[in-house]
Amino acid sequence: MNNGFLDSTKKQFEYYKLLGEKTFEQISDDQINWQYNAESNSISLIVKHLAGNMLSRWTDFLTTDGEKEWRNREGEFEGGIESKIQLLEIWNRGWNCLFDAIDSVSDEDLDKIIYIRNQGHTVMEAINRQLAHYPYHVGQIVFIGKMLLDENWQTLSIARGKSSIYNADKFSKEKQKGHFTDEYLGKK
Repeated sequence: MNNGFLDSTKKQFEYYKLLGEKTFEQISDDQINWQYNAESNSISLIVKHLAGNMLSRWTDFLTTDGEKEWRNREGEFEGGIESKIQLLEIWNRGWNCLFDAIDSVSDEDLDKIIYIRNQGHTVMEAINRQLAHYPYHVGQIVFIGKMLLDENWQTLSIARGKSSIYNADKFSKEKQKGHFTDEYLGKK
């Protein structure tokens, strides 16, 4: 993958996957199905929705519509998941499908037209569409985790009151080219 867009995109998807997983590490099996109210989704329902969307969007995405006939979107918002082990299996199935698809994209593919619900997108537009959609839901997962754990929540970003320390460290170093996710994903 020599394309800077594809490399950056993949790193951003990996980063949001990591944020979800760092949230899962902090919660219990009992908490994955907690809902604030009847209109809100639990972490398990959000995971089911994300995985369903990923499998539909990224399976044979260059040759078939991104909304597959076999997808049951409504079912993604019904019933819970029994354990974090099962949650992670569903989560990883979706992400693996996405990453396999991204890895298959060449520079020449980025301008190809693909379809989602009969609406044409370039491959680049389709990637950007999902790069907006998935972090939206990962943010919901993180927020639910914060509500569940209250003062026991371990922050996934710069801790409150620590911005000046964080910035002092960053500005004490020489300017360099890098992706913002490198420090979180352990890549250079």
